[in-house]
Amino acid sequence: MPWLQLKFETHPEQVERLSELMEAAGASAVTMQDAADQPLFEPPPGATPLWKQVRISGLFEADADIEQILADIAQALGETPLPDWTLNPLEDKDWVRAWMDDYQPMCFGEKLWIVPSTFTPPDPDAVNILLDPGLAFGTGTHPTTAMCLRWLDAHAPVDQTVIDYGCGSGILAIAACRLGAASALAVDNDPQALLATRDNAELNRVSAQIQVYLPEQCPPAGVPLLLANILASPLHALAPRFAEHVQPGGHLVLSGIIESQAEELMRAYGRWFEMSLYRQEEEWICLQGIRNTSPAS
Repeated sequence: MPWLQLKFETHPEQVERLSELMEAAGASAVTMQDAADQPLFEPPPGATPLWKQVRISGLFEADADIEQILADIAQALGETPLPDWTLNPLEDKDWVRAWMDDYQPMCFGEKLWIVPSTFTPPDPDAVNILLDPGLAFGTGTHPTTAMCLRWLDAHAPVDQTVIDYGCGSGILAIAACRLGAASALAVDNDPQALLATRDNAELNRVSAQIQVYLPEQCPPAGVPLLLANILASPLHALAPRFAEHVQPGGHLVLSGIIESQAEELMRAYGRWFEMSLYRQEEEWICLQGIRNTSPAS
């Protein structure tokens, strides 16, 4: 067997260190997955996009000295115990290609497609966004992202300035620009997300239209559309800020909300917006709102 897969079961705090150690030991690839069947949601601003229990896997050539690799990792971890591990042989195949083949082009609405870079767009005349799957930065595979993309497809923001708050991969900002927006402000607490947004914007030839900001740097501009695909708790806290960002008559799209949280969020935003349900997929809710033209009482 030409490959060996070394797996550790660990906590998020150890993931980065274990990943570095396996790469230093010669791993050809390091991947992460949920070890406890916990859904991985779109991360709130500043959150680490990992599960509570993580399975991290390193792919090594068959002749790798796994005993020595384990000893080196244990030594590097010092007083921290070596996590539980398993070792499995794997058949010879292009694992990167196999991983990518699990992801197919996806259509959202009538004309918006997300297409992995290894595929030819199924509809060359559609709005095709090139984006490869990542850890949790938003690729359209989760219902919360999918609903926002469908909203954009149905309400193309032609010539508008859009805010994508909690931008992750930048998928919503990029989609808005490809659907006709004049510009987009992509906001996230995570500098890595801002880098990913810049890279994906360049790949999709909209980098000149998208500016990235940490939340404290975002200019207080009144825009006609703000989209936020995060989670209910930060959405609740951000209601006053979003009210400042959206101009009277402007639109608000909120996602990352489970059904039981929707009513409370609608009440929180009702001071500034006329809120309504846009769509529900599985247990996930997407809300939409229109900014009141009169001051909040």
